[in-house]
Amino acid sequence: MKRFLIPSSSSSEQSEVSGSSEKKEDGKRKTKYRKYDDRYLDYGFTCVQVNNEERPQCVICLKVLALESMLPSKLKSHLESLHPNVVGKPREFFQRKLTEAKLQKTTFSKQAKVNSNAFLSSYKVAYRVAQCKKPHTIAEELILPAAVDMVTIMLGEDAGKQLLKVPLSNNTISRRINDMADDINDQLICNLKGKDFALQLDEATDNQKDTHLICYVRFVNEKKIVEDLLFCKEMKGGTTGQDLFAVVDDFMVQNQIDWERCVGVCTDGGRSMAGCYQGLQARIRSKAPNAIWTHCIIHREALAAGNLSEELHNILKIVTKVINFIKTRPMKARFFAKLCEDMGAEHSCLLFYSSSRWLSLGNSLLRVYELRNEIYSYLHNDEHCFADKFIDADFLIQMAFLSDLFEKLNTLNKSLQGNNTNILQLSDKVSGFKKKVILWKGSVSKGDNKCFPSLDKFLQDNEMALKEELRTVFVLYLSQLHFYLQKYFPEDEVEPIKWVRDPFNTEIPQHFNNEEAEQLIDISSDSTLKVQFQSLSLLEFWCQTQDEYPVISKIALLVLIPFATSYLCEAGFSAVAVIKSKYRAKIHLEKEMRVAISKITPRFEELCKEKQAHPSH
Repeated sequence: MKRFLIPSSSSSEQSEVSGSSEKKEDGKRKTKYRKYDDRYLDYGFTCVQVNNEERPQCVICLKVLALESMLPSKLKSHLESLHPNVVGKPREFFQRKLTEAKLQKTTFSKQAKVNSNAFLSSYKVAYRVAQCKKPHTIAEELILPAAVDMVTIMLGEDAGKQLLKVPLSNNTISRRINDMADDINDQLICNLKGKDFALQLDEATDNQKDTHLICYVRFVNEKKIVEDLLFCKEMKGGTTGQDLFAVVDDFMVQNQIDWERCVGVCTDGGRSMAGCYQGLQARIRSKAPNAIWTHCIIHREALAAGNLSEELHNILKIVTKVINFIKTRPMKARFFAKLCEDMGAEHSCLLFYSSSRWLSLGNSLLRVYELRNEIYSYLHNDEHCFADKFIDADFLIQMAFLSDLFEKLNTLNKSLQGNNTNILQLSDKVSGFKKKVILWKGSVSKGDNKCFPSLDKFLQDNEMALKEELRTVFVLYLSQLHFYLQKYFPEDEVEPIKWVRDPFNTEIPQHFNNEEAEQLIDISSDSTLKVQFQSLSLLEFWCQTQDEYPVISKIALLVLIPFATSYLCEAGFSAVAVIKSKYRAKIHLEKEMRVAISKITPRFEELCKEKQAHPSH
């Protein structure tokens, strides 16, 4: 009985030799197996590493056997039962099969790597096509042939052939752009959830007569300001406040964005957008009571500048009619361009005036004034009724004044455009312009015209003095301009929040509680923050103080996060005009725009992992 319970030493040694014994190590039994021997290749077997263990692999069928099969008898049994036709073959035969198997494995790995790289390259090319707003066919028709030609010349024909494996067909580029747009949208929504945000909205009709509602969002993510395209939806029906709000609300519900975190809405002054009862901003504020509505500062500036006196309005009407008389007739436009070239003019064409374009009026007036001599010659030869106007001194003086003034307004308009702007920054620029208007008014009333260069040069070149009745017209218009600027930009608009602009040299607002006042005092007394304040923008500065002074920083960010202009929407419509043409009327506009103008980079590696790479056909 004892010999069955306690094995003898001889049997243990025999077991060790055969490779099947077990011994205790640290209280656990560990099985010992044979190691691979080079002689096993005579039976058609090599070895591979599986989970850090050597396992036998048949060089004929490439099947990997179990660890326990590392015995000559079992290897020979596999060869005789599954490959009887190669039994008795010399070692050189199995050596050749082993070399073929290794070569096949290397080729497969290399091909898989080439397909994977081609797949990633396809996404990269699609991303560049979308950002350049080009048709999808350009990748296969231009980019790929050009790349093949360059690589073939520089690196050789074999390298050029490798590029042909990159899939760049029209449908492939379209799918890639859709994938990247969805990925960018997922990143944006993920970062947006749970954070205070502001919206900027506008609607317009494209060149295909389709109306689109564009919405941008701004929020703070990881102490950085993010402003990006939220959506661009086509309006299927009307464009009332209710219709516009339904589109915005559906997007918020589908993406589970909390309306109560909305702190600001910026639109233009249209009734459907700005209506205080049925407009879009009113309906948004019913969902987000803390949201502040902002009338776009650029639109307000345009409204203030558009209130011309009757005399100056007549000048503008004549200029517009002359432009349309020449520009709308191709033959007349060609003759006028030839005339300008013969007379040595700097320009050869006029510019259309469009009331919906911010800079159009100033640019059109300036171009007409610069080409006044050429216009007179052309109109005089054509016997046009307005020809004599361009040699009338009073007409030219008023046109010079308008071109100078609207050039200054265009300079202000450009300064109000851009990314990461806020109400305090832009209000300072408008406030400075209002002071300049007072200065110009005083100078003109005293007979000093140097603040209007074109007007002053015209008077000096013709040795003329400004007539008193024209001086009165100019002073009156400057007074009206200042009045309307005051109306659209009241002084008390930013008075309660001026402490955000400079927390180091300001009085504590009376509506602050003790905690808010204490944190503002701590900030104003922090010399380190004062140094940072000089090198950072307002948004960046208040983002950096969130951790140390959370209460006062949150109040400041609620002032700075809301948009002050609808500039991004206007820029978005410019992208719409480029992307959507009569040749691309069926394109998915929102996804194209998202990839083209979004600042978020797609996660290319993750996109490639989700799909299987295939070579180009």
